[in-house]
Amino acid sequence: MSSVPVVVAVNTFRESVRDRVLYNLIFFALVMIAAAVIVGKISIGVEHEVIINLGLTAISLFGLVMAIFIGVGLVHKEMEKRTLYSLLAKPVRRWQFLTGKYFGLLLTLTVNTAVMCAGIFAALLYVNHKLVATDAYILVAAYFILLQLALTTAIALFFSCFSTPMLSTIFTLGFYVAGTFASDIRGVGAITGSLTLKIVTSMIYYLLPNFSNFNVIAVTAHGYAIPKALIALNTAYAAIYIGAVLLAASAIFSNRNLK
Repeated sequence: MSSVPVVVAVNTFRESVRDRVLYNLIFFALVMIAAAVIVGKISIGVEHEVIINLGLTAISLFGLVMAIFIGVGLVHKEMEKRTLYSLLAKPVRRWQFLTGKYFGLLLTLTVNTAVMCAGIFAALLYVNHKLVATDAYILVAAYFILLQLALTTAIALFFSCFSTPMLSTIFTLGFYVAGTFASDIRGVGAITGSLTLKIVTSMIYYLLPNFSNFNVIAVTAHGYAIPKALIALNTAYAAIYIGAVLLAASAIFSNRNLK
């Protein structure tokens, strides 16, 4: 197997880590987690739930910002700096470049998620002076958030292959919002009684990434177990959807005239 995607991924990770924007986002996320501690102290009896809820929400929101705003610029940034042309002049295929860029950013998001997740556990230790068994579900929730970010990154990279950063950002945000309410979209078609609208909304439902499946923040905050079957299904769903999006992105980018 070629090592080119690995090299590109490592370089992308190093570039992302050097970006001050990432540190600012992590800082604000940790501040939000600290705010959860303060709010938790005010909310007598539900400190534990408040910290987990706000902490995981912070990871999700700030991770989403990273995935979109950095993801849409992965290709455009290289073209703007003219480094893409010299790279592709070497024995590097375009799909290898895209794959490396994707996994480089995914590695960055994984590290950032781990740092912010550690912040949640630190906040819980500060407030409760101990961790309980149900706190392990935070790791599962963080994993689901990471799957969600992986999907978003793939979509952002897809749009960046043929559009400007501004339009790619709008398209990706649109997909994220639509995917979050995918079930509601299908429900609209079901209640109208129109067969045509039902078919159309069902097609939209299956084409959109169903982000709502990955939202277990409320369940985790209340200490409920997350079924192993759901973990397996979400992992398989994310892997298949990401694979399809990356294949489509590679096909478009491979046929794009970069001159």
